[in-house]
Amino acid sequence: MPSFTASQLALLAGSITASGVAIFAHLVGYDRDRSFYPVVLTVVGSLYILFAAMADAGSRIITEVAFFALFVVLAAIGFRRSLWIAALGLALHGAFDFIRDSYAHAPGAPEWWPAFCGAYDLVAAFGLVAIIMRRTAGDENRMRM
Repeated sequence: MPSFTASQLALLAGSITASGVAIFAHLVGYDRDRSFYPVVLTVVGSLYILFAAMADAGSRIITEVAFFALFVVLAAIGFRRSLWIAALGLALHGAFDFIRDSYAHAPGAPEWWPAFCGAYDLVAAFGLVAIIMRRTAGDENRMRM
C-alpha cells in the first residue's frame, strides 16, 4: 500500500469530496438552480473567518472578512450575471488556498486545510465549467432544431 503525505491525502480528500458533492447535487437536482455554485463559493469563502474566530484572532477577523468580501462579490455577480464568474471565483479561491500561507497565515485553520479546500474549490470550478458548457451545447442544439 502506498504511503501518502498529509498534504497529498488532503488534496485527495478535497477532490473526492467535491466530486461526491457534485454528483449528489446533480442526482438531487440542486445544480439545476443557478444559485447552487455561487452559494458554494460563499460558504467556502466564509470558512477562514470561522477559523480566525476559533483561534481568537480578533485582529485577523477583519482581514478575513475583507478576503471573504471579494469572494461574496464574485458569487453575487456570478449568480446575477454569468455563472462563468462563479466558476472563476471558485478557481480563484482554490488558488488563494494554495498561496495564502506564503503571505497571510490563516490563524486557526488546520495545517491540511489549504490543500483540502484548494482541491475542493478547483474540482468544483471544473464541475461548474462542465455544467455551463453542457448547457451551452444543449442550447445550441435546441436552436438548430
